[in-house]
Order: sequence, then C-alpha cells, then structure tokens
Amino acid sequence: MPRKPKPIAEPELPKPVNLKSLAEHLSLSPATVSLVMNNAPGASAISAATRQRVLEAAKRLDYRANPIARSLRTRQTFTIGVIVPEFSEGYFTTLMNGIEDSLLQSGYLHYVVTHQGKPDLIDEYPRLLTKRSVDGFLLVNTSLNEPVRVPVVSISGHKKLKGNTNIMLDHDRAALLALQHLYDLGHRRIAFMKGQRQVSDSDFRWDSIMTIAKRVGLTIYPDLCVYLEANSWSPELGYPIIRDLLARTRDFTAIFCSNDIAAIGAIRAIADANLRCPEDISVIGFDDISSAAYLTPRLTTVRQPLRRMGEAAVQTLLKRIEAPANPYPEVILFEPELMIRESTTNPNASTAPNSRTRQKPLT
Repeated sequence: MPRKPKPIAEPELPKPVNLKSLAEHLSLSPATVSLVMNNAPGASAISAATRQRVLEAAKRLDYRANPIARSLRTRQTFTIGVIVPEFSEGYFTTLMNGIEDSLLQSGYLHYVVTHQGKPDLIDEYPRLLTKRSVDGFLLVNTSLNEPVRVPVVSISGHKKLKGNTNIMLDHDRAALLALQHLYDLGHRRIAFMKGQRQVSDSDFRWDSIMTIAKRVGLTIYPDLCVYLEANSWSPELGYPIIRDLLARTRDFTAIFCSNDIAAIGAIRAIADANLRCPEDISVIGFDDISSAAYLTPRLTTVRQPLRRMGEAAVQTLLKRIEAPANPYPEVILFEPELMIRESTTNPNASTAPNSRTRQKPLT
C-alpha cells in the first residue's frame, strides 16, 4: 500500500510568539496584524479572509499582545474610569451590563467606583483615577464639579462641561407618555414622587412633569407630592413615603413613581393599607427594570433603553479617545417607551375624589 505523506510541520516560532514573529509567519506586515488583533478602526479595510487567518493563527500559536508595549506605542492605557452612585438591582445593573460588554469587546478594562452621593468622593474619585492614567471617564447619574483632561461621557447627565457628552432620555416625552396614559384612563387626582436630590435626573424629570401636566390638563397638588430622601435603592425607598401619604389622605387615584424600585415599595404600602393596585390606586413606574414585568400586578412603567444607552456611551467615548481632534456631540438623546401592564386602570368609583376642600395647585 502506498505510504501516506507526512503532514507538513509548521515552522518553529519563538516562544512566546510576539507580533513581529506572528506577522512573519503569516507573511503579513506587523501593522496589518496589529490592526486585526486590536480591532482598530482601520481593520475594516482588511479583507474578512485575512482577518480570520490572523485570528486563527494567533489562537493556535497562543499569541498574547503585550499591553505595556501597546500602551507605549499608542500612549493609551486602554482603561476607563466608571463612576456611579452605587450598585443596585435594576437601573444600574442593566446599564453596567451594556457598558461592560462593550468595553470587553473593544479590549478595554475599567475601574468602577461608587460615591454614594457623597460630595467629597465625587470630587476625589476623578483625581484618583486620573493618577491611574485612565483614557476617559464614563459617569452614571453623576456630575463632575470641574473638567478633567480626558474625554467624558455622562449617562443621565445634564451638566455642560468642556469635553463632556451627555447621554440623555427625552424626559418631556417620558412625562407625556405617562401622564397622557393616566389622563386617558380618567385619573385627575394623581400623587407625584420626586427622586433624590443626589440623582442628577431628578430635577430635570420633575421639571418635565410640571410642564407636561399643564399641557395634558392635569393639576399638580402640593399635598399629593412626595419626595424621596433616603440613599437607598431597595423597595424600602418608596414604602414609607406612600404609607405616610395614605395615612394623611386617600384622595387620589394614581401614583407616578420616580423609578420602578420605589414603585414596588409603593404597591406594598397600598396593600398594607388594605387597598388594591390598580383597582383602588393605579401605580406607574420609571425605567422598566427586568423584574417589572414579573410583579403582581405587572408594573406599568416608562422604559428607558438602558442597555443601549450604556453601549452608546462606550462607543461614543472610545471614538473620542481614538480621534480626540474630531468634533463630538454634546448631547445624544434617547426615546422612552410606555410599557402598559396591569398596575394601571380606570379609577374606581368608590375611591374617586370627593367634594372636600382642595388645596391650591403648584405653579
């Protein structure tokens, strides 16, 4: 029988394999291999077949990029500083999933710090991260008090600072969706919940509610306005203020909560007052966290596209880092969506506003 030909052995490469030896092995230029391995913007000009060949060879030969050499060559550390108020279920978790996935796919590492709303930490963290030579900052519901030397992208930020891009929700549209829904159901006496002072979105969302309520034809009564104070992101946030509101008055048929976590606490307070949601009091939330659709009742809420906002923040920041001289947007606006579920319905006749004296509305 004829002998099978021996497989051709791959040429020996030095260990560990470096960029130059990998390029020589593939008969390509080091620049081509570098573009592919770093997924740099210029890599799109390289054919898909060549990119695939580079990636397969790098994996087979256990090529590992030298991060120190890469940093010296590009004058970047490929690290991002992420500053957030805290970690909690819902809003921050969804945002961070989008942020981390995008950074990972782009070959960046990140530091995450939480300031818990403390002014000294908000001032100190940018200095500490700057000393670690981060290439840029991602801020979540946080505003810096002074500019920094690197690009900044703020999610739910509103302050205009040099070098800063704000990723924002259209709060006027969000207020219109929620208030028009309640108005169309027949609600006229609505309790409103304002977010904590340390949350950068709170004032802007409140201003939108005040403006849009007049447009829709709703009156905002001061005795039906409650304000979140606690630095907490558990349902306990909304429970005590709605419990206390119900102890003072039940002369309302709906509650517009500042976020879904607070709405969960509000629904519990309604139940503990021997009332039903939505038959006695409708509740609408904000954010559309992952658990909102699995509550009893399922929560009607204004959805923020949080994951997409996180991904957009990363891509905007990396473009600015890679091309610092290019113009950049100061604001990127995202559209909300109303998710109508089970926690809102027509007001029950037995709990409709009675004829007692009303307080003057807010102006």
